Amino acid sequence: MATADVTVRGAGVFGLSVAFACASRGARVQVIDPHGVGAGASGGIVGALAPHVPEQWNAKKAFQLESLLMAERYWGSVTHAGGAETGYVRSGRLQPLPDLVAVTRAKERAKGAETLWQGQACWAVTPSETDGWMPASATGMIIHDTLSALIHPRKAVQALAAAIQAMGGQISTQGVDAGAVVWATGWQGLQEMTAQHHRIVGNGVKGQAALLRYDASGEPQLFIDGLHIIPHLDGTVAIGSTSEREFESAEDTDHQLDGLLRKAVSALPILADASVIARWAGVRPRSRSRAPMLGRHPFVKGAFVANGGFKIGFGMAPLAGEVMADLILEGEDRIPADFAPQVSL
Repeated sequence: MATADVTVRGAGVFGLSVAFACASRGARVQVIDPHGVGAGASGGIVGALAPHVPEQWNAKKAFQLESLLMAERYWGSVTHAGGAETGYVRSGRLQPLPDLVAVTRAKERAKGAETLWQGQACWAVTPSETDGWMPASATGMIIHDTLSALIHPRKAVQALAAAIQAMGGQISTQGVDAGAVVWATGWQGLQEMTAQHHRIVGNGVKGQAALLRYDASGEPQLFIDGLHIIPHLDGTVAIGSTSEREFESAEDTDHQLDGLLRKAVSALPILADASVIARWAGVRPRSRSRAPMLGRHPFVKGAFVANGGFKIGFGMAPLAGEVMADLILEGEDRIPADFAPQVSL
């Protein structure tokens, strides 16, 4: 490759989405990550692309909505470019409602969705028809939203890498910066920024998850008392995840994951005999503002930042890549002000 127009430091979903958007516009792109593609939180196994609740609307929720609505076309273009499947499907989500207060709140949110989701998805409160996959509901009512989707994170980042390479981009474990430099280095990158500032810019939050051998492909994902149950298209079901502010090891699983598995079986007894084929732990980058951090780097002159995806990185990534490419290649800034790195300083 001739000298790169864009160098992306970090091969997680944010970094790869920025690189893909830039390469799609004809830029010469290189992605550098000493640990390889999807080595951090983006190499997880859950893949729940779920919206924020349709109330108290703000720029973050509007950005996420736009990104979720473009996701099917986006991930399809990734597969078309590189030939690799992502495991994406907009299959919706079911949530049992535990009490009458929750039912009332959910019905109010359904009214909000009618307006805020622009008629492109619905949030409905409906009677529960318990079967093998449908969880029990104490009230007999559930939320069914048609905006939620799921993706296989490991397959998706590999598909992005394949697409970038098919367009002439390079992905390597080492290299020299050239052109515009984008720092998409996850929770360690947030720690490095904190070290250059007088207060915390962001930190890492550990999550643990498990993958079961159970074929429920085509079923909607479930969200039960904070637990995600994700039926992937490859005949596996992901269970996740914990949210740990303090941890000793970033990569080890422990009793907290065992607790999640017990909770999943209690909520959905058909999983009782499903074998655990993978246990995963990783650390997700959370900015101090809780919003994604997109824009010009506050400490490196001329560089850019794409970080802080936290739990919604895959849902935000399609649009995040596009707006970063606008800024990097065209000088057009259409990133929400709340996402500016300076907001987390």
